[in-house]
Amino acid sequence: MTSIAPRVATGAAATSVPAPDSKASIERLEATVASVVRGKPEVIRLAIVALLAEGHVLIEDVPGVGKTTLAQALARAVGLAFHRVQFTSDLLPSDIIGVSVFNQKEQGFEFMPGPLFSNIVLADEINRATPKTQSALLEAMSEGKVSVERTRYALPRPFLVLATQNPLEHQGTFPLPESQLDRFLMTLAIGYPPREDEKQLLLMGGVEQTLEDLPAVLDADGLQALQQTVKQVKVAEKLVDYMLSLAEATRTGGNFSLPVSTRGTQSLYRAAQALALCDGRDFVVPDDVQQLAVSIFAHRVVLRRGSGDPEEARAAIRQVLATTPVPL
Repeated sequence: MTSIAPRVATGAAATSVPAPDSKASIERLEATVASVVRGKPEVIRLAIVALLAEGHVLIEDVPGVGKTTLAQALARAVGLAFHRVQFTSDLLPSDIIGVSVFNQKEQGFEFMPGPLFSNIVLADEINRATPKTQSALLEAMSEGKVSVERTRYALPRPFLVLATQNPLEHQGTFPLPESQLDRFLMTLAIGYPPREDEKQLLLMGGVEQTLEDLPAVLDADGLQALQQTVKQVKVAEKLVDYMLSLAEATRTGGNFSLPVSTRGTQSLYRAAQALALCDGRDFVVPDDVQQLAVSIFAHRVVLRRGSGDPEEARAAIRQVLATTPVPL
């Protein structure tokens, strides 16, 4: 992972910094999650970036490396209403959204909200559910609302979907459609922990108790205040042009059968603002964009001659970064 160099974006004042309590709050959140998810500071930072940017996260990796642990730790650390849904092949859309039941007392139908009506929803092993059930999340993820029998219901705010999925070659998985993938702000791969951190996990007997006792270091008001601060982070016009050039590079040249969408460039813009805030700045620098582009763009594109391996898409985005001029 590329470190963030202390370069200043064109047109930004180097002496301008966000309120110190914002950075302190983010550092406490990172430290709290890191007490459970060992040896993965870059992954934790990116997950928090998505949370501050009000975006959804898809965590993709092999079983047993801590995908669910990361999602649970982040949910507990922000102290919000949390619900975990284990996605299976027999899960129905109504199991997630909710159903209308007849109320004998009122002599009418009453909507009973499902687990989707939480601040943070962990969609565990999302690609084990059928496409019909997966599609139940589309409206919720893009608009923060769901429709049931011609009535729309607003979901709680803030609202975040943390989804995990196993690689497609694993038995019993259904690939997520492009429209679903595009609604995730970023994808993360955790990977195996460093040897010393894995040794400590063995010696302490796992992280279950630590996770159970994890304190909340933010509440809904605190998180929403940080999300509003993110929107105030300045982005120089040359950096906006840089983001657009990266996206346009996937739309020309013929390497991509499905290029980066407009939602993708919007996601990169918001995430760059959030990453700048995490680093204690109120302006975006080019390295913010470079550090985030692979996580935000790779899952949105389809290669014209690719095999479907996610690493091929990530390599293609790295090539785009390497060949696109960086504003100075």
